[in-house]
Amino acid sequence: MKSHQPKQQLKTQLFSCGFFRQCGQTVLSPTATAPTPPPLTLPSTTTTCESSTSSSSNSATTSQSFTQWRFSIPTPTSTPNTPPPTHTHTHTPPSPPPPPLPFLSTITNLQELFHVSDLQLTTDLNAALHLLERSLVPNPPQDQPPCPPNLMRALIRNLRESKPATKILFALCLSETNRRVAVEAGAVGAVVESAPELDCSPAERALAALELMCTVPEGAEEVRAHALAVPVMVTVMGKTGARGKEYAIGVLAVIYGGDAADQQTAPPEEVARAVELALQGECSARGKRKGAQLLKTLQNLSNPHSHETS
Repeated sequence: MKSHQPKQQLKTQLFSCGFFRQCGQTVLSPTATAPTPPPLTLPSTTTTCESSTSSSSNSATTSQSFTQWRFSIPTPTSTPNTPPPTHTHTHTPPSPPPPPLPFLSTITNLQELFHVSDLQLTTDLNAALHLLERSLVPNPPQDQPPCPPNLMRALIRNLRESKPATKILFALCLSETNRRVAVEAGAVGAVVESAPELDCSPAERALAALELMCTVPEGAEEVRAHALAVPVMVTVMGKTGARGKEYAIGVLAVIYGGDAADQQTAPPEEVARAVELALQGECSARGKRKGAQLLKTLQNLSNPHSHETS
């Protein structure tokens, strides 16, 4: 009896220890507390094939379970033919082009174009000039109706400030009818006085319009009577390109080719030297022909007696 007492005491101690007491509690008991999980330990390097396979299966199951939780995989519905949801991207359509200028679609001839532009002068001068530039300048016809005098005067007043003004004036002067309208509106004096202040291209267009105005008698008389016509033409010959020189030489030929050539304040000899310098530089073929004819005219004015004896 005494020999079995230590064994009985040892068994009682084992069952009363914390390990067996913790394992003996049921997890279904509502009063039971969750057991503390044992710490994770690294697997031993000397595991068998069976334990390695079991560990791999558990690891794969855990990885799949985490993936399903992290990225919720949709469960198939009862309808097998339902396509999976797709994400559609909506594209913003491009903005439509700006509408055309007002009245462009209703203007069928130049007379209506002039009328509409004349009406716009009272509200927006720039809109009127841009309308003329887009409709008249690209392909100006020679047969044009008369431009309204009010529109022509507004155009001439803005030769320095508005870039389209010289384009429109040149396009209008392609018509003999509007050359007379331009002369009556004071375009000759406006071009002569503004040409030195214009840039190269606007100055060339203004001089081309002036040469066209000189083809009508009223325009030729206006340019001969202007005191600054000869000095300005001599000045612009030195600053413009080949076309500008050609137009300036053409205007000088009109001035010194008339009956009042001897009344000009600029001596023919000085004008001839300026023309010779212009011809030595860049000049068009027509400008050289006009220049050669002008030099003969100036030489005859300088030596009238030699011309008579010859």
